[in-house]
Amino acid sequence: MQLNEQYRTLSQSYLFSTIAREVDAFRAANPQADLIRMGIGDVTLPLPAVVVDAFAAAVREQGEAAHFHGYGPEQGYDFLREAIRAHYAGFGVDLPADDIFVSDGAKSDIGNILDLFAPGGNTVLIPDPVYPVYCDTNHMAGNRVVFLDANRENGFLPLPDEGQDADLIYLCSPNNPTGAVYSRDQLALWVAYARKRGAILLFDAAYEAFLQDDTLPHSIFEIPGARECAIEFCSFSKTAGFTGTRCGYTVVPHELERDGLRLREMWLRRQTTKFNGVSYPVQRAAAAVFSPEGMAACRENIAVYHGNATVICDALRSCGVWHVGGENSPYVWMKCPGEGSSWDFFRLLLSRAAVVGTPGSGFGKNGEGYFRLTAFGDPEATRRAMARMVDLIGKI
Repeated sequence: MQLNEQYRTLSQSYLFSTIAREVDAFRAANPQADLIRMGIGDVTLPLPAVVVDAFAAAVREQGEAAHFHGYGPEQGYDFLREAIRAHYAGFGVDLPADDIFVSDGAKSDIGNILDLFAPGGNTVLIPDPVYPVYCDTNHMAGNRVVFLDANRENGFLPLPDEGQDADLIYLCSPNNPTGAVYSRDQLALWVAYARKRGAILLFDAAYEAFLQDDTLPHSIFEIPGARECAIEFCSFSKTAGFTGTRCGYTVVPHELERDGLRLREMWLRRQTTKFNGVSYPVQRAAAAVFSPEGMAACRENIAVYHGNATVICDALRSCGVWHVGGENSPYVWMKCPGEGSSWDFFRLLLSRAAVVGTPGSGFGKNGEGYFRLTAFGDPEATRRAMARMVDLIGKI
């Protein structure tokens, strides 16, 4: 037997598992503490009523012989893919429904897409700091990872280096963990770079619903030429609260071809071999997200999270802490106050304020000295947490 030795290159624990252990230890020692979680990017508001109604109606159909659904279409039901296609049309992208693949979430597809590329044979550009899944899955595949230098000076939005070769490039905008957002002109530079080198952009658009600035692109396919060099991943998790319901979609344009192979056909073959699709009730619930009532309810929920982000940013501004994100993103990326490390601030904030955030160093070496807060909590709890944080920072 030969095991995948690349697993030796990984840290022994996923970042959020490490955080969970420390939080559990704090709770055991402080059972009466009013613990407020602002670390993991999980939503707290429930599914919109119209989504729940569609979900429940579809479940009832599964109990009726006349309306029962077994295995569904391989790429997803037409009613959902057409709804996604219409959503893209709303920001000017004419997307064929056949290019859309419904899945159980963006995280799964971001990892699974590497099945299309020879293991260990590619140079992969990944921003640092970064969502750990990009980095870990490429280490599992044995690829050569080159980190893009995202830093305060470039607004945590690295741009192409013409002297650097690449086969695969990961971009996330609005970004997790930093909340920074690429402009059209900046994405156009990445598209031109990828096309020049024959590289493929893997674009994570999971947070596009949080964009408030109409000049910012919701999709990489708003950029001319992107159909020939990009794959896009998106999710209902943060848009509509599907973190526990699980549904997302990936767009593989039919124009995307390398070495005589169309990646759309390769992905279809991969999915039909290794994936049996998302359940009918979940897809009915997801389609309801795009109804007028569903979109209105999602906007209301997102407005609550935007309100939380404003509270966070105002509090940090009041005590002179540098930060980015929040306005077009549910994440706020802040400079750690004081001289300690990211983990030092994590433990200080937990022990003295009973507030949980995410150490920036968990997202890469460039995250050291920074800290991520999320706006997905309860508004009143967010206000309490930031009041405690401001008080703590004043004592550092």
